[in-house]
Amino acid sequence: EADGAQRLTKDRIEELLFAGRRDLFSSLKVLFFDTTSIYFEGEGGESIGQFGHSKDKRSDLKQIVVGAALDDEGRPVCCEILPGNASDVKLFLPVIKGIKSRFGVDSFCVVADRGMISKKTIEALESPGSGIDYILGCRMRRQKEVKEEVLGRGGRYQEVEFERETSEDPLVIKVKEVEVEGRRYIVCFNPEQAIKDAADRQAIAESLRERLKRGEKSLVGNRGYRKYLKNEGGSSRFSIDEEKLKEEARYDGKWVLRTNTSYSAEEVAFQYKQLWMVEQAFRSVKGVLETRPIYHKCDDTIRGHVFCSFLALMLMKELLSRLERKGKKFEWNDIKRNLQALREIE
Repeated sequence: EADGAQRLTKDRIEELLFAGRRDLFSSLKVLFFDTTSIYFEGEGGESIGQFGHSKDKRSDLKQIVVGAALDDEGRPVCCEILPGNASDVKLFLPVIKGIKSRFGVDSFCVVADRGMISKKTIEALESPGSGIDYILGCRMRRQKEVKEEVLGRGGRYQEVEFERETSEDPLVIKVKEVEVEGRRYIVCFNPEQAIKDAADRQAIAESLRERLKRGEKSLVGNRGYRKYLKNEGGSSRFSIDEEKLKEEARYDGKWVLRTNTSYSAEEVAFQYKQLWMVEQAFRSVKGVLETRPIYHKCDDTIRGHVFCSFLALMLMKELLSRLERKGKKFEWNDIKRNLQALREIE
């Protein structure tokens, strides 16, 4: 056992795979971590399948929560599974702290989305001797300091260009640094996203006005509509909350990051944008590798099923990387067809 947790066969496999690709000069500089949920068609095992916040919009089905860590080259390092009612915060800290001891790394920077941030998490990461730097997304609307202090401060933005996969034109992001009592924040602004956010909100407002004129009350049950409505005293009397529309405009195209690193604002924004690698990995697991549906009835076989998908993801990443080094780029379905056609004959 390590840190009071039972060691599994999958833990030893992950550690051996990680050690196999290390040399004297390699290190784990940056670690990307995110979670997703995977639902069951059946009962969800003996205890691991639970009802919780579904990222697949299937709150009617039991699920598990899966966390995955990738290195800065997009290679899977480890995956962890918790019951479906576990929060992202509960999964984050034990996994990140365990990686240091499990994989023999002294320090690294962890990059994660806003669902992982909490006061307890920050205190643990900043404790003496932690050896873990962080870049974490913030909840702009829920965190009072971010909402009032960070977003309320003026300052000059610096323009940063990022490559796009789908276009030759670079993506231009504006970044600026804000410090509040020694706490370092990076405010990022995407002008293209701001235009889209404003247009989407305007479309919702126009649709709301039209429906309210017709006396439609069913829209109150729609979360996208409901946040822009206010009750005028009667249970069925609603009007558009103009102040809420105005308030939401200040968030258009923005996101806020908190970090304790010495990275430049540009580098912090770049590393956070790299989180798309984990999201892409989850899409591959759910779609390309067909992890769903899960029909197993025992917790151990469910864990084994998900870990096999993780191993398949590692093989997939390695194959794509080797092809890329040879200057080759193919669609995954074409690669699979070619592999299925291969035969070895003596």
